[in-house]
Amino acid sequence: MVRKVYTKTGDKGLTSIHGGKRVPKDDIRIEANGCLDELNAVIGIVRSLLPAQDAWQDLLHDVQKELMTVMSHVATPTDKTNPNPLGAAELTTRIEAEMDRMTESIQDPGYFLLPGGTVVAAQLHFARTVARRAERRLWTLNRQDAVDESILCLLNRLSDLFFVMARMENGRQGWSEEKWKEFAYKRKEKTVAKGIS
Repeated sequence: MVRKVYTKTGDKGLTSIHGGKRVPKDDIRIEANGCLDELNAVIGIVRSLLPAQDAWQDLLHDVQKELMTVMSHVATPTDKTNPNPLGAAELTTRIEAEMDRMTESIQDPGYFLLPGGTVVAAQLHFARTVARRAERRLWTLNRQDAVDESILCLLNRLSDLFFVMARMENGRQGWSEEKWKEFAYKRKEKTVAKGIS
């Protein structure tokens, strides 16, 4: 017998979380997981656009896998036990090391940058914004039911990673970054240098 994809159990606007409790589909826990799911899908798009042997494939693959684990924890209220080991802290440390290595080869632009560039860079900027939205939803959930601190740190670091990767991708493809407005501290430095107070 073929198992049907649809169950019809959510037709009335309710869905299940870990432990079996039914909650509204717009519950903050479901909303947070929806953002994480969207982020994972965007990362999948980025990976599909990169060559199979690209150096970023391994890192992005591991990010995708950890996001699945994160989603299982977000779906689990604190009064329930989640069997999936959380590796967010270790991944965050790895991401920081990767960013440190990447930023050695890119300069501080001194400007706010318009998101875009190559197709891959534009998708990385999109991933950055989705990561920020997921982070905001997780902090809202955290006010109701504690979210593991390592998850919150991971999402904060992921948005930074995608920004750095977008800049590096534009650089390695020879694509000029589009500037919007100079950082305030840069304008102040120029003013001081001219002797204007």
